[in-house]
Amino acid sequence: MEYLTLNNGIICPVVGIGTYMLSPADAENSVKEALKMGYSLVDTANAYVNERACGRGIKKSGLKRKDVFLSTKLWPSEYENPNATDETLERLGTDYVDLLYIHQPAGNWLSGYRLLEKAYKEGKAKSIGISNFEGKYIEELQTKWEIIPQFIQVEAHPYFPQTELRKTLDKYNIRLMSWYPLGHGDKSLINEPVFSDLAKKYNKTPAQIILRWHTQMGFVVIPGSKNTAHIKDNLDILDFTLTDNEMKDIEKLDKNERYYHRTEEQLLQFALWKPEFEKD
Repeated sequence: MEYLTLNNGIICPVVGIGTYMLSPADAENSVKEALKMGYSLVDTANAYVNERACGRGIKKSGLKRKDVFLSTKLWPSEYENPNATDETLERLGTDYVDLLYIHQPAGNWLSGYRLLEKAYKEGKAKSIGISNFEGKYIEELQTKWEIIPQFIQVEAHPYFPQTELRKTLDKYNIRLMSWYPLGHGDKSLINEPVFSDLAKKYNKTPAQIILRWHTQMGFVVIPGSKNTAHIKDNLDILDFTLTDNEMKDIEKLDKNERYYHRTEEQLLQFALWKPEFEKD
């Protein structure tokens, strides 16, 4: 495994297992199997409704809690709940998380960020982050944060490498965690000739080349899967290094085009929706 040092000195793995869109049963199994394979980063969220399952997967993996970097996110419906952090920890079966995000710039998100800062001060979150806070949202947050976040989680891939956002991240040494790392499975991206050629050179798949690009960009990548073969392949990217020229060739693919376009109406809906958390 390779690691990044965050702006508060915490160490984070560059590859993790994501659990978005995984059922509790699939999330539990994927987390357990991934940790047995050598992963040590697990990413979940209130909204994924599989936090309890991820906690079970960690326990069943046999790894000690201190050897797992656990990341989760508070949903907007929880931003004004003073017990949101403790309730999240209870579902995960732990007394702290390594990274706690607020998930969307919806509702009273400043109240949500204050919950993160409080959790950080109390040791319930070893690091904190913001998810989907781009443009005007991160600009406003900069004027209001007491503690600078360690992470931002956003869409990022070779067609949309977050060039503009990274200017702000570099200023504060905030790390980027990628979602849609393979362009939402877009075959036009995965089948770009540069990735096909590099796959042949390094005896990898085009997807593995793209994931390696992420880590060499300084991003943390968290591809999710319930297929154990895919989970294994997604980790098998650290035994080769793309050259500077190869990274520059990939840079030419930047179209500044994202796949996910969130609307203000969606943000209003996010603030109203409350996840039906697992009970067991």
